[in-house]
Amino acid sequence: MACLKLGSKSEIFYLYGQSWLCSTGLPSDVIIEIGDASFHLHKFPLISRSKELERFMKDIPSDSEKSILELHDLPGGAKAFLLIARFCYGVKMELTPSNVVPLRCAAEFLQMSEDYGEGNLMIQTENFLNHIFGQWTDTLKALKTCEDVLPLAEELHITSRCIHSLVLKAADPTLAILPLSGPSSVQSPDNSEMWNGISMSLTSKETGEDWWFDDVSSLSLPLYKRFMQGAIARHMKPRRVSGSLVYYAKKHIPSLSSFQNGNSSKSNLSEADQRNLIEEIVELLPNEKGVTQTKFLLRSLRTAMALYASSCCCASLEKRIGFQLDEADLEDLLIPNIGYSMETIHDIDCVQRMLDHFMIVDNDDADSTSNNDIVEEERRIVGNCQRATPMTKVADLMDSYLAEVAPDVNLKFPKFQSLAAVIPDCARTLDDGIYRAIDIYLKSHAWMTESEKEQICRLMNCQKLSLEASTHAAQNERLPLRVVVQVLFFEQLKLRTSVAGWFFASDTLENSTTLSGNLALLRNDGNTTHNNPVVAFDHMKDRVSELEKECLSMKQDLEKMMKSKGSWNMLLKKLGCRLIPKPSNPKASKPCRKSKIAPDAVTELEENVVAVS
Repeated sequence: MACLKLGSKSEIFYLYGQSWLCSTGLPSDVIIEIGDASFHLHKFPLISRSKELERFMKDIPSDSEKSILELHDLPGGAKAFLLIARFCYGVKMELTPSNVVPLRCAAEFLQMSEDYGEGNLMIQTENFLNHIFGQWTDTLKALKTCEDVLPLAEELHITSRCIHSLVLKAADPTLAILPLSGPSSVQSPDNSEMWNGISMSLTSKETGEDWWFDDVSSLSLPLYKRFMQGAIARHMKPRRVSGSLVYYAKKHIPSLSSFQNGNSSKSNLSEADQRNLIEEIVELLPNEKGVTQTKFLLRSLRTAMALYASSCCCASLEKRIGFQLDEADLEDLLIPNIGYSMETIHDIDCVQRMLDHFMIVDNDDADSTSNNDIVEEERRIVGNCQRATPMTKVADLMDSYLAEVAPDVNLKFPKFQSLAAVIPDCARTLDDGIYRAIDIYLKSHAWMTESEKEQICRLMNCQKLSLEASTHAAQNERLPLRVVVQVLFFEQLKLRTSVAGWFFASDTLENSTTLSGNLALLRNDGNTTHNNPVVAFDHMKDRVSELEKECLSMKQDLEKMMKSKGSWNMLLKKLGCRLIPKPSNPKASKPCRKSKIAPDAVTELEENVVAVS
């Protein structure tokens, strides 16, 4: 820490109660009162250094035995005036980064200029300030003391100069150390550098981008805000700006982070101060997408709601989160409802607004990249895989979110439907997630009518259910009968398509004379296992056998369900289909399975099911 030593005399002041007395042996002729403290001094040393004190002394009647002067408005108070008294008497004193700003302001207040003695306090403090601006730590200490001497520190531009110096050093860490050169640089007895009597303790700063985060987090909010505004004005990288803002917010608002660098983060701020802080932080956050972590934004939103921050602050956070909703976690989305209505446990409307913001940004991105579809397709082909898009991630996130909020009995169907319907059908590779959410909602809202159940089931695409989900849906008594029939139909349709494709491939292999001639050789050739069409055909037949078993199992499940809900005739009659009549002579015809559907009935069934879907 820089230190400038002034004066040469030994200490002559001592404290007696609330009074400072002078041990020069001469009786004091002036008493200066500042706050609760009083100073018993002599006029001559004071008026020889200060124009303002000289003027005050002239206004005091000369016939009074002791002059009493009140200086309650002196910047820095009694602590600063004690140093001024030492300076006027030539007593040893030290200028440090912690006292130079109050002394500079007090010297300005008392007009201690060069007209009242060479090397007066104004020029001494000003020169010392200019030198400590070369060091990060000393400048930071000086800045913290500016708040105690406002507004004079602002009028003298001390605050702005400190902030400007700190911003330059934060942008370029190499400037955080004062370079020492020239013949006047000497070595002090304690091995610290001296510059014209100024002791400089040089400590190197780390060059990481976040080395200054913790230092500036000790500033008060008004000073920190001005520092960050200066950094933004100098075009500091948005990621560094965001990193500092996040660090500062976590340090002063416990609800944002329980621990900071392994230490418990405690705040002495009131709720009003915390509310003001988070509103200021949100206002300073960069607008660039992805610069600020989504987790921090969501926690900030929850905290802002709990502190009843302004609607503008909450709306700004919702918009920022919406822009990068694909990076959010489910647990952070479960924001408790603290509004006045509190109809639901979680704030569904807030998530709906964030999702709407995401859809707007996603549509804009899709329009701007429409000309690059061919390039993206080539990349997917070369990579042999398709990376999950932001829309796909958000679709999965919303399905999981709906499943979490579905058990809430106060969640109305229109609100559930509105949130689920925002996601386009093409965004989901599988509809298992939305099916699970629908099933949970139906279970928690058993009083729904059949019409409402069919309406909510339209949110999912039965053709995009996995085999496991389809099997569960086929046995789900909560689903409407029409939906169950759709699920079974589409599963059989998939099975028929797969079997037809495999049999077509087998016919092609059997008609190949070249392949038939080398059949035995290919079967025994262990080196061509991966590209062997005969081995592939054997696998095909095994798969067909497995699918036939699955189909038979599904039919048995359907028959069981029909027995509980109605006969096949009622179902087919409802769908407008008919059965093949049994022949009069069973022996004269081939045996057929019970309730086998005629081909034209299958066609009608397909049309009806597709129409339903």
